[in-house]
Amino acid sequence: MTRWRQPSILPGFGLTLGYTLLYLTLIILVPLAALVWRSTGIGWSAFWALAFDQRTLLALRVSFGAALIAAAVNVVFGVVVAWVLVRYDFPGRRLVDAIIDLPFALPTAVAGISLAALYAPKGWIGQIFAPLGIKIAFTPLGIVIALIFVGLPFVVRTVQPVMAELDREVEEAAATLGANRFQTLAQVVLPMLVPAILTGFALAFARAVGEYGSVIFIAGNVPYVSEIAPLLIVIRLEEFNYAGATSIACIMLIISFCMLLIINMLQMWSRRRYSNV
Repeated sequence: MTRWRQPSILPGFGLTLGYTLLYLTLIILVPLAALVWRSTGIGWSAFWALAFDQRTLLALRVSFGAALIAAAVNVVFGVVVAWVLVRYDFPGRRLVDAIIDLPFALPTAVAGISLAALYAPKGWIGQIFAPLGIKIAFTPLGIVIALIFVGLPFVVRTVQPVMAELDREVEEAAATLGANRFQTLAQVVLPMLVPAILTGFALAFARAVGEYGSVIFIAGNVPYVSEIAPLLIVIRLEEFNYAGATSIACIMLIISFCMLLIINMLQMWSRRRYSNV
């Protein structure tokens, strides 16, 4: 017996699907395929030699390590900020809510210069830590701070609408059953926010990995110490070493894709787990 597909209420599925696939192919897949082809065109032996160069490995470690730390910090404080904006009404709340979006609109170079001036040994904040022997600017710690600055809005704006839609009757029901505030938060509220938190973490991490403008001014850019992978790509291009630049970019692409795939799988698992509860 032949089953006929029900016609869609909204027409034009074939046309819009074709346009979507064409757009994604031209804008995303073709450039990425060209990057992979250009990096592997030098031969696998040369590619692996460039990929496992000590300077390249250390730059990748700085970029991905700082991005992971910054994204994790943003998850904690981003959820707290979103909670305050959603659950409390206080004077200046709209102003605070608008300030969250400043890293979106502020040029990254301006942010980098401002952070470098603040956290330099003679800056307003840096001079407080300098007598203690703590150097922030021109170190990997400065990179983490810059990435926290640019990544915080991604977590807040992802978690905030989901938190606003939570049914407070569920929290009241948990309280009537004897749960204290901590138990309600840990066992009722946070499980419902896990998919949104993972999405915000993925967005903050993806932004941090490819961040360039706000980092180079505060990183110090010392090879083998505080040099990020995007800067090393630019250096290789200035040296006309296109094979080295594309190899580093290809490695970043592979690592980023694998990490985002894992995060998306965790997000799907958390949604299914919560839907079955």
